[in-house]
Amino acid sequence: MAAILSIAGSPSPVSRTGHLLYHVNQLLSRDGHQVHMLHVRELPANALLGADVRHRAITETAARFEEAEGIVIGTPIYKAAYSGLLKTLLDLLPQDALSGKTVLPLATGGSTAHVLALDYALRPVLASMGAAHIVPGRFTLDRDITVDGGHTALASTAAMELRQATRAFTAALGASARGPAARATTDAWASE
Repeated sequence: MAAILSIAGSPSPVSRTGHLLYHVNQLLSRDGHQVHMLHVRELPANALLGADVRHRAITETAARFEEAEGIVIGTPIYKAAYSGLLKTLLDLLPQDALSGKTVLPLATGGSTAHVLALDYALRPVLASMGAAHIVPGRFTLDRDITVDGGHTALASTAAMELRQATRAFTAALGASARGPAARATTDAWASE
């Protein structure tokens, strides 16, 4: 199937966003995709904050974006916007880093008041970076993600919505591989 790059944009090593991405990555792996995880917080702070686009870690990250057919981006929502850590990385990537890519944006947060951040804060940035198709994202409340001994459990509605999102993402990836006519059919299906 497809090569997927999964981006964890949380600054916390024990974030619910990270656990949500692990869950989605498992679903995508079961669908036959090859998923690689990138935790932005593990990139060198001096390269990120110093905007060192020539730093080896940044050039390697840009190459990983280029090699991927699909990108899953997960971020916590803070103050009605995606994480500053994710913003820092996206700012360092080439303007066309998402050109031709299918993207699935995911977000977590403590309140449904933040649900529009996916569409009004993150989606425009992804589109400006050339994403060929941005699958409708999913916002998951923190309270719907439970972590117990390394095992992630999701509330049933959240689990169902994420499964639907991964199916739409897989369909969009397949349509992208088949060409524009198939992509138009998938876009119509995803909007229903």
